[in-house]
Amino acid sequence: MESVVKIASYICQRYLQEYGERIDEMKLHKLLYFTQRECIIQTGKPMFDEPFSAWKFGPVVVSIRQLYKADALHDLPTDDVIDQYKPVFDKVFEQYAPKSSLSLSNLSHSDYSWQHARGTAGRDERCDTYLDIHDIEKDAERIKMRRFMLRKLREIEEKEVVA
Repeated sequence: MESVVKIASYICQRYLQEYGERIDEMKLHKLLYFTQRECIIQTGKPMFDEPFSAWKFGPVVVSIRQLYKADALHDLPTDDVIDQYKPVFDKVFEQYAPKSSLSLSNLSHSDYSWQHARGTAGRDERCDTYLDIHDIEKDAERIKMRRFMLRKLREIEEKEVVA
């Protein structure tokens, strides 16, 4: 397992390089969540152990929140780790980084893992319940299946165009 601090630091650095500005805190937490889910999709295993809390605007890693506020996310993973997870990071940055923080929050709200952890908590109620990694795995499987079905649909459409 990798260090969530190093992964968050990498996301912050890459975002700064690609967008020329510091990532906002909400977006960092959402990209961390989507990175964890994408890693499960691509490798079958989580990237890091740190749990997400089911906060009002989506999953949050509380320890990262404090480090972000202190501008202390500068401990990067090794190049080997970055290379190992390059397809995961690339997918997350391609698909999610361009979106607004609020859009990412809304996307995370559609995941079972966040909904299940929130339970009966109201829309604006505080909730510190952790997302269960097994629930994130269920979300990953759902996304994986959706991508498979979309690929098959595109293949069928391409065959129809040729015929």
